[in-house]
Amino acid sequence: MRIAITEMLWLDRHEEISLAELADVSGLSTGEIDELVGAGIIVPIDSAQKPEKFSADSLVAARQAFRLRRDFELNAPGVTLAMTLLEQIHDLEAQLRELHALLPRTIR
Repeated sequence: MRIAITEMLWLDRHEEISLAELADVSGLSTGEIDELVGAGIIVPIDSAQKPEKFSADSLVAARQAFRLRRDFELNAPGVTLAMTLLEQIHDLEAQLRELHALLPRTIR
């Protein structure tokens, strides 16, 4: 039997975390996070503020990027492309739900 020990981090939506903390809890290196920031996948709260601070939403994106890299053995550009495409899919699905809600009930 294999027992996996995991940690849980409960973040308030308004809590700010540093680059080092984001790297620590996401499994990515600070360099990988910098690449995702440069690609616009992860956005600091205030890019003019040094050191950069990130929101809890950034942690969700960083964890997703980590899983994509690990599960599919993607390099940094591959992770960036996959994250961009997943975001576009999410946006398109939201638009589709909105349009579907506008249809009369008889057409659905």
